[in-house]
Amino acid sequence: MSARVEFFFDLSSPWTCLAFHNLPGVLERVGAAAVYRPILVGGVFNAVNPAVYAAREQSDNRRLQHSWKVLKDWAQLAGVPMNFPSQYHPAKSVQAMRFATALEADQAALVRFARAAFASYFDRQENLDDPDVLEAVATAEGLDGAAIRAAASSDEVKARLRANTEEVVALGGYGSPTIFIDGTDMYFGNDQLPLVEAALKRQTQRTPR
Repeated sequence: MSARVEFFFDLSSPWTCLAFHNLPGVLERVGAAAVYRPILVGGVFNAVNPAVYAAREQSDNRRLQHSWKVLKDWAQLAGVPMNFPSQYHPAKSVQAMRFATALEADQAALVRFARAAFASYFDRQENLDDPDVLEAVATAEGLDGAAIRAAASSDEVKARLRANTEEVVALGGYGSPTIFIDGTDMYFGNDQLPLVEAALKRQTQRTPR
């Protein structure tokens, strides 16, 4: 029995974009699969990590400034376009994450939409919070953009997104992406994917064949 991997994510995070592209290689190497769980990272920050906002206001924050270089280095290593930041940074992601949540029950469609939405924001520098842009992104992927847009505004989808966000906070998460193995073993960010892979390998070795 393979491990249960959950990937809680928000489309506005560049580190999440990198992790999203790097995770499939990890999963393939260890023979695992992931369930992708949309969240609203702003809700997470408001609940447990408000220091993020203060750091953004510090123009002389050396760690933040260096992080932009590290981000570009990681992007080059992963072969992921990273035309960032844009005029829309920091992005409001409510609309995008409602679109994603509307697709959560269809994981294949969600992955297709997320990959295209990441390219829209981090490569083409389009507005992640514009429903017209999001609908066009979905439609270009062969999905029913208009139907997804309509579903995204439903109370059911809004409640689901809130519930996902509250769940990751309750489990100890503090940002995006947050990755859980079997519900309790938590990892954060693209940089920790080697640790995710190591944990999954250990579990595979312990599992009787």
